[in-house]
Amino acid sequence: MSVNSGDTAWLLAASALVLLMAPGLALFYGGMVRSKSVLNMMMMTFGALAAVLVVWTLVGYSVAFGDDLGGGLLGNPAQYAGLGQLLDPASSGTSTVPTILFAVFQGLFAVITGALVSGAIADRAKFGAWLVFVSLWTLVVYAPVAHWVFDVSAGGHVGGWLVNRMGLVDFAGGTAVEICSGASGLALAIVLGKRVGFGRDPMRPHNLTLVMLGAGLLWFGWYGFNAGSALTAGHKAAVVFVTTTLAGAAGTLGWLA
Repeated sequence: MSVNSGDTAWLLAASALVLLMAPGLALFYGGMVRSKSVLNMMMMTFGALAAVLVVWTLVGYSVAFGDDLGGGLLGNPAQYAGLGQLLDPASSGTSTVPTILFAVFQGLFAVITGALVSGAIADRAKFGAWLVFVSLWTLVVYAPVAHWVFDVSAGGHVGGWLVNRMGLVDFAGGTAVEICSGASGLALAIVLGKRVGFGRDPMRPHNLTLVMLGAGLLWFGWYGFNAGSALTAGHKAAVVFVTTTLAGAAGTLGWLA
């Protein structure tokens, strides 16, 4: 199947929208913490943006989308190491978008998932330790889960067990992103324990204006996250775009109520 310029243009825009979610999340989390922690909190998000993308390029994409090594648990970590093999236009195979673009789009999913975890450990992690953790977590936790739910078997390629054996449909990261980041954040918070002064010192958000701005950017970026997962500029993307809009509005009303 030949690459479609319209689908490619849409996925390029969607990828940029997902990237915008990183600074949006930095503002959202940064405004929620005390002023003394805002720099560390925001840098944890930007640090994840840098570290996760490099790790994903080197080996993470291969673990997630390489040929399965057996049991549907892991992809071949050496198959697409460095993504150099994806520079050939012929690598797109049956897709209407370049595979190299799809790889980066999925890498930005990994970035947001890792950055989401950081909010669960506000005030409780050094920046250097966080960079090591999120890099290892991407390889050990996120990439395998992405293989399970996103890597569809096709044309001789063998993918993950949840999507191919169990029939799980994870259109835009409900399992790989939301459940994975939530469970990981809870586990990490339990391991690190309560922050110093919890229950004794006031820990009010220092800037709710930043929180509101960050929330708006996250909603804006989610159009790329959700509608971009259609991988086509067609009816499916339009339906998901509308659903994302209405879900955000309904969720806002529910929270206000």
